[in-house]
Amino acid sequence: MNGRSVGQVRGVLAERVVVSTPLDPFLSLRALAAYAGLSVRKLREHLGDATRPLPHYRVGGRVVVRRSEFDAWMTAFRQHGRAEVSRVVDEVLRSLTGGS
Repeated sequence: MNGRSVGQVRGVLAERVVVSTPLDPFLSLRALAAYAGLSVRKLREHLGDATRPLPHYRVGGRVVVRRSEFDAWMTAFRQHGRAEVSRVVDEVLRSLTGGS
């Protein structure tokens, strides 16, 4: 850094830097969309979903979602890989023909 050391930050001698971030913040739908890689429109659709509504809080007219609750809600959509179609068809046919 040009051989210069930084000793002060805005007139205050900095001995250490403390970064404080909430571990489980409430996110606006826009912030949640950026976090999740989904559109705000898609998230709004899920707010009123009949089978798996997105857990949320309404404060005045604003909707916020706790990040941990969103993460837990998302696990319901986890895919466990694709079964081989031919293997599944063979198993079904075998069960219909008596297992031979």
